[in-house]
Amino acid sequence: MSQKKDKTVCNKNLHRLIDLCYEMLEVADYGDKYRNDAGCGVVYGTLRDVAYKLRKLAEKELKLHGSVKTK
Repeated sequence: MSQKKDKTVCNKNLHRLIDLCYEMLEVADYGDKYRNDAGCGVVYGTLRDVAYKLRKLAEKELKLHGSVKTK
């Protein structure tokens, strides 16, 4: 595979990861809204934190690659 094609595949996967992070945030919000106890709150809070961290890392990589996607 050429280096350009590798970069395109990598960027595509990073964009997919960002989309997944937005889905993770939706799940965390919905789950937090209908949770039964504090333990569930910890789970959804952790999911939210991880989604933000992953999105930030992926956006940083895309910026380094010269391909930024924002929502």
